[in-house]
Amino acid sequence: MTGADESTEELTAPTRIHPTAIIDEGAEIGEGVSVGPYSIIGPRVAIGPGTTIGSGVLIERDTTVGKDCRIHHGAAIGTDPQDLKYKDEASTLRIGDRTTIREFATLNRGTAATGTTIVGSDCLLMAYSHVAHDCVLGEHVILSNAVNMGGHVEIGAWATLGGVSAVHQFMRIGTYAFVGGASKVTRDVVPYTLVSGNPAQLVGLNAVGLERHGFDEGVRRALKRTVRELARSSGTVVEAIELIRSGSLADVPEVHEMIEFIESASRGIVLR
Repeated sequence: MTGADESTEELTAPTRIHPTAIIDEGAEIGEGVSVGPYSIIGPRVAIGPGTTIGSGVLIERDTTVGKDCRIHHGAAIGTDPQDLKYKDEASTLRIGDRTTIREFATLNRGTAATGTTIVGSDCLLMAYSHVAHDCVLGEHVILSNAVNMGGHVEIGAWATLGGVSAVHQFMRIGTYAFVGGASKVTRDVVPYTLVSGNPAQLVGLNAVGLERHGFDEGVRRALKRTVRELARSSGTVVEAIELIRSGSLADVPEVHEMIEFIESASRGIVLR
């Protein structure tokens, strides 16, 4: 019989490294990590506890992977930026906890511009998706199959991008936004909205997503009215925002977030 202290002790799975895997002596491997056959982990890579790395995975260098992540066959992570301005300067890639990276996804390190590429915790990057240099992904972001993005893209928490979508460099996609499949994003996507098309156009509020995530009906109604005001305004976006600010909608924190996002957009927003 085990004692009380022993019975409540958290059990950690053993670290398992396949004999065909190649691990650089400068890499740090946490407890309970599993590395599959023919995977390569390069210098200055840190793998958090409980993370599983499948077969044929490349984690090139200067990359930090959080705990309990799942990296599937053939993923190429922490590779050099695909940027002609990159001159082998020191740069990094950081991946949060519990993030899943599916088959053949590619994630590049940053460049001298920011120094790092960041993927948040609890993200899902599906097969063949690409995260370019200096991109920043918030928590719970979903990239569907074959989503591709240019450098310096920012994606807010809980945003979802449909399959085979392309995001132009320096674009921003707001929190809880939804980008429909096969879309071409060349302007910023406002938080809480749904956009689709080539080029992407505003469809409306991401109503289904907000309901699934438990947003209060009153908040959803206020956001829907805000999107409607922006879309149907006969004047400029600036005039529409002033009209929204003058009413009660601006008192809703989520609406205020939308307004601040729009006002900080330097490359236009997906609207009409």
